[in-house]
Amino acid sequence: MGSCKPQQEHVHGPIIIGAGPSGLAVAACLSEHKVPFVILERSNCIASLWQHKTYDRLKLHLPKQFCELPLKGFPHTFPKYPTKYQFISYMESYASHFNIHPRFNQTVQTAHFDKASKLWLVRTHNSEFLSPWLVVATGENAEPVLPRIHGMDHFSGSIAHTSVYKSGSEYRNQNVLVIGCGNSGMEVSLDLCRHNASPYMVARNTVHVLPREMFGFSTFGIAMALYKWFPIKVVDKILLLVTNFMLGNTNHYGIKRPKTGPIELKLATGKTPVLDVGQVAQIKCGNIKVMEGVKQITRNGAKFMDGQEKEFDAIILATGYKSNVPTWLKGCDFFTEDGMPKTPFPHGWKGEQGLYTVGFTRRGIQGTSCDAIKIAEDIASQWRTVENKNQCDSHIIVLPS
Repeated sequence: MGSCKPQQEHVHGPIIIGAGPSGLAVAACLSEHKVPFVILERSNCIASLWQHKTYDRLKLHLPKQFCELPLKGFPHTFPKYPTKYQFISYMESYASHFNIHPRFNQTVQTAHFDKASKLWLVRTHNSEFLSPWLVVATGENAEPVLPRIHGMDHFSGSIAHTSVYKSGSEYRNQNVLVIGCGNSGMEVSLDLCRHNASPYMVARNTVHVLPREMFGFSTFGIAMALYKWFPIKVVDKILLLVTNFMLGNTNHYGIKRPKTGPIELKLATGKTPVLDVGQVAQIKCGNIKVMEGVKQITRNGAKFMDGQEKEFDAIILATGYKSNVPTWLKGCDFFTEDGMPKTPFPHGWKGEQGLYTVGFTRRGIQGTSCDAIKIAEDIASQWRTVENKNQCDSHIIVLPS
């Protein structure tokens, strides 16, 4: 028997791929313009990364005013730094408010632009969707990065990425090797401490650690306020001066700072500084031990670049996430091999032939909101033109000869 032909659907407005914060933001802005859309989501819920792949103690790293989606803010009752559960409830109420109903369990297998029909063809396992507009909203964090380290296959304990880590309670009284010293690695290490585990955190790369707040104000908020008045290098010097006063010199504890300042580095490369919520104090008193790069994983532990060898019960990979766009978007050179738009922010939101991208700015939800508004306005102006033409065509009366 031949395979059955996928069901075909002509979408009246754009196709949005991904129902995370980025996809929801575009959908809400489109609904304000009265433009219909279809959202395709591979998971069974909105914001699946937040719902399924984050640890229990996660809170927003920035104050809530910097993490709001367009057109609807957080409830006033939420704290300054909402928990992951509060953020999920905010997104669910956001989707409900704007009447957003994604098509769940629709993993996109391929998407390409058909030059003959001038339409985007998006295929899932059982359907084919066609539209003049395609919004890629799968974001920077679609898939976990799983490094291959020599000897990993021989390790006798458990190895898990932070995407499946929930709580340090599973690791009580264990020696745990945490590979990675970004926000995830730092926070997982702190969580392990609080559950009487012994974390050893690998800091192979340089990283900026800043206090989450300075003098009662958000460090990020202070940085953005200073940036309006001073050059970025001056802003970074001020931030690092105050940081050294508050946290001390992190180089003394094995956390080496990059030569480029924290905000300049963030804007240039997207590499986010770590915001300290207690990790540095635990590093100073030796509860979190900082290790150099791993040379090799052994059956019972790891050998390090500095010659040390230690035994571990478990390994946690705090190695981040990556885009998956190149695996399904075909015949398009708008994205790099890493799945990021080739055109840098703030111009990376629009490609050719009705292609749009959101959630790839490396600037968090603020960058997403900025792009979502532009995308909706751009599509809405084209959609109105098409609608007006269709209405004119439908009013033409053909007289009998």
